[in-house]
Amino acid sequence: MNCLKVFSIAITLIFMACGDDRKPSDLFVIQLEGNKKQFQVKQPVPLTIENKKAKKINNITYTIDGKNLPVENGQPVMEVDHLGTKILTAKIDYEGGSDTITREISVLAAEAPQVYTYEIVNEYPHDMEAFTQGLEFHDGILYESTGQKGNSSLRKIDYLTGKVLQQTELENTYFGEGITILGDNIYQLTWQGKQGFIYNLSDFKRKGSFSYGKSKEGWGLCNDGRRIYKSDGTEKIWLLNPETMAEEGYIETVTDKSIFNKANELEYVDGKIYANVWQKESMMIIDATSGAIEGVINFGGLKTRVKSHPKLDVLNGVAYHPERKTFFVTGKNWDKLFEVRILKKS
Repeated sequence: MNCLKVFSIAITLIFMACGDDRKPSDLFVIQLEGNKKQFQVKQPVPLTIENKKAKKINNITYTIDGKNLPVENGQPVMEVDHLGTKILTAKIDYEGGSDTITREISVLAAEAPQVYTYEIVNEYPHDMEAFTQGLEFHDGILYESTGQKGNSSLRKIDYLTGKVLQQTELENTYFGEGITILGDNIYQLTWQGKQGFIYNLSDFKRKGSFSYGKSKEGWGLCNDGRRIYKSDGTEKIWLLNPETMAEEGYIETVTDKSIFNKANELEYVDGKIYANVWQKESMMIIDATSGAIEGVINFGGLKTRVKSHPKLDVLNGVAYHPERKTFFVTGKNWDKLFEVRILKKS
């Protein structure tokens, strides 16, 4: 091979390498008006595309979660199914090529949560030693999960009398958390053990276990008849496959002002997730598809109706009775279980 040919190949490789090193941001950058990063769903995002090399732009396509966004007056409109932290992607076709650039933004709910209150329908006895972490009704029977290492359990309860009909204890190394019932299975979380358990509904015999994926901890569980929802102490509620218990995505809980991270014990009713707010006397009503917090229920005053004692702790535990169409709520080491109706505050 002669020297001229070697030199020609070397020059070509140098130019190819230089071309490969160029980043899309060398040509274009998404500039958000006022450097604002939070936008409400269905609203346009005021932005400009900084064109560093004055390239002739032929077309721009905006996407979030792989879905094309409509454009109004050159601005992408936040038509998304799931709210929260998103990556806005702009695909730019220009003279001589095409590039993709991104920018992280937050997509919030369109409206502020409505405020709800409650009325007490009935009061029932509840085990004051139960550190309640999860409640759920099935065929008129109340099931409960309790926490604290050395005292964690799974229980079947006659809610009318508070009598424990059936019980199994967790090993002392585990801190029991939320439960849900789907088919013939009871699923139970543990808090920081990164481990959950599956039991036969009929006899509480443990039939399996599952590990957490990317979720941080185990807090609350509920289900919609097809999939399981899991809170983990962050803004995320994870979607689990009940056959494998694999995490197959998540929603984020958001208001019209911010992303919120306090969802604890969960209950699913007619497309909404009712979630205790951690360490608060309140509950959120969350759209199970979008993650929008549509309502907040103020349970203030309920704790004053239970017996005061040194172990008395916060409101926690929510179960819906589909036949009675009422909610049942209690707290950690409360001596009462309350049947309530949730009412929109006038």
